[in-house]
Amino acid sequence: MRTNIDIDDALMQEAQKASGHATKKQTVEQALRLFIKLRRQHEVGAAFGKFRWRGDLARSRKGRGAR
Repeated sequence: MRTNIDIDDALMQEAQKASGHATKKQTVEQALRLFIKLRRQHEVGAAFGKFRWRGDLARSRKGRGAR
């Protein structure tokens, strides 16, 4: 998808330097992937404690070699 956006030059330069990417496109794509990854992690964290686990902890530990 072709998109034209106005990005602060100093911010883009700093992002390119931090990412190690040679092009603005690579830098922006990596930033978008990171944003999505962080958002998904946040959603998983927000669900923590909202679901009840049902199982046998002792049996579960035996299955993976724990004592």
